[in-house]
Amino acid sequence: MTTVKPRGKMVNAFNPDAPSELSERERQMVEDRHHVLAPSYRLFYQEPVHIVRGLGTRLWDGDGTEFLDAYNNVVSVGHGRPEVIGAVERQMRQLCTHTRYLHEGILGYANDLLGTLRETMPEAQLMFTCTGSEANDLAVRIAKYHTGHEGVIVTSEAYHGNSDLTAGFSPSLGDRSPLGTWVRQIPAPDSYRIRADDIAPMMLQQVRSQIEDLQRRGNGLAAFIVDSIFASDGIFADPTDFLKPVADLVHEAGGLFIADEVQCGFARTGSHMWGHARHHVQPDLMTMGKPMGNGYPVAGVAARPEVVAEFGYDQRYFNTFGGNTVAMAAAQATLDVILGEELQANSQRVGALIQAGLNDLAAEYEQLGDVRGSGLYIAAECVTDPETKAPDAQTAAAIVNGMRKRRVLISATGPNANVLKIRPPLVFSEQDVDWLLSCLEQTLREDLLALVATR
Repeated sequence: MTTVKPRGKMVNAFNPDAPSELSERERQMVEDRHHVLAPSYRLFYQEPVHIVRGLGTRLWDGDGTEFLDAYNNVVSVGHGRPEVIGAVERQMRQLCTHTRYLHEGILGYANDLLGTLRETMPEAQLMFTCTGSEANDLAVRIAKYHTGHEGVIVTSEAYHGNSDLTAGFSPSLGDRSPLGTWVRQIPAPDSYRIRADDIAPMMLQQVRSQIEDLQRRGNGLAAFIVDSIFASDGIFADPTDFLKPVADLVHEAGGLFIADEVQCGFARTGSHMWGHARHHVQPDLMTMGKPMGNGYPVAGVAARPEVVAEFGYDQRYFNTFGGNTVAMAAAQATLDVILGEELQANSQRVGALIQAGLNDLAAEYEQLGDVRGSGLYIAAECVTDPETKAPDAQTAAAIVNGMRKRRVLISATGPNANVLKIRPPLVFSEQDVDWLLSCLEQTLREDLLALVATR
């Protein structure tokens, strides 16, 4: 098979030119993908998984082999969730239309969703989109219009979307994906390599410096946008004392603070419903998406009324599918399950079990240099040397693929692709934790020996 070598960064990607044990049917599917799909569509794992069915935290391939899903956060309340499926089917049979007609569904869901924001955004108003990229695109448009400024500050490996605008402030897309001239980057709060007491002053100094540069060059500051779990930067959950001072500094400069909750929202971090609440921040704008409809595409922006007022009246913004009746039914059913089954508490409890097990393994295997996270967003950083803390992407890839071989799906993240990413559905159970940790222990014990022998 002839392939074009991708120039962008690849994390845990399938290499079609490498030897593999794919069946003839799967080889044909890979060949067909090469011919009919653009080269940006890349498969996970050295041995790709042919998934045909999912239920709860489990997935099954074409041969009926069962896998544990410790990666997918889009289906936050579990694969094949009957409440969401039923709500979507009922609404689709009855009506699917846009937001320019009166309908109870959007009002009921909006009120319930805003009820989860009373602590940090008590008077917020909502705008609905289809994807997190659209939500971040809209939020930055609002910020630029409200402030009259252009500048946007992000962390060094941030990912905020794949529209033209959001790709322009998503450095994780790679060096060949151009950033806007109005974009400035600051280092991530690397709690593994920076003392906790030093992170807040470092972040303030970095943000202040970039604000000054934007002002000097005539851009001014429109917004600081941040995913408070720093997912693409390597997953940094703590400390939680530095974002509020940053928000204060941003406001002093005339900018807005945007909390990107696409990955860390909807109970994912366990202690709070929203990631920014862990940091005691009151955002001007908050974006959401991914798990909002448990697989149905729905996303949105929450905004302080004074921030969105002029934009709402002056700009002719409309989204044909954003907030449609079926999307609202899916989102309502998903939120009802999260709240009704107390999945925030489950995220905190089960996430703590995973971190405890990872710390036990890290005490035995020095390749796991750091364990961190919050709720069910967890990282284990792989290093070549615990003293120098040098990143080790090769070990991370070996572990991810060793877990896949043992039918447990995780991934890797971070600027050096050396951080194991464990991000399962919120319904992850203690039984699931046992399977995850036992397979990880087996992978470390067996596969790392083979990896060391080849070095």
